[in-house]
Amino acid sequence: MAQITKKALAASLKKLLREKPLDKVTIIDIVEDCEVNRQTFYYHFQDIYDLIDWIFLTEALVTIDDKKTYATWQQGFLEIFQYVLANRSFVSNVYHSVSRDQLERYLYRVTYDLLIGVVEEQAAGMGVRDEDKKFIADFYKFAFAGLMLDWIRQGMKEDPVKIINRLGVLVQGDIARALDKYSMDYKKI
Repeated sequence: MAQITKKALAASLKKLLREKPLDKVTIIDIVEDCEVNRQTFYYHFQDIYDLIDWIFLTEALVTIDDKKTYATWQQGFLEIFQYVLANRSFVSNVYHSVSRDQLERYLYRVTYDLLIGVVEEQAAGMGVRDEDKKFIADFYKFAFAGLMLDWIRQGMKEDPVKIINRLGVLVQGDIARALDKYSMDYKKI
């Protein structure tokens, strides 16, 4: 029952964001649209920003769950783009509001989750320290999320497939090469 209510509140917020900017949406607007009372909202969420976090975490993380390998990372990243496009008004409103950092945190988290899986897979049997694997995943996380944030800022006009293909050319073999270098550094210590 709790998940149904949370999903209904999320749907109401998304619907309202198609009509007006985030800073004009109130909890009263959401609960009236959802036909619940304010207590129900506050039972599940602290505020609208908490609801936004929940939306990003529950809806979008699911999209990449099985795409955390070297062979599938491009599909996982494409699915993140597709999620953003499918939720264009929601994402644009969050991006252009004071809660932009929530969108950035979401993108950093989801891309890191995808990339650490790729790094771990590529590092199998190489003797690379966990901190070095994390560093590599963080490096690519900031690059990928930065590209996506720029794409959102520019109105989501460029075809995500073209972006992914260009990323693929850039990244192909680089993660393994970086891991190999860290593996050599580890052996020297």
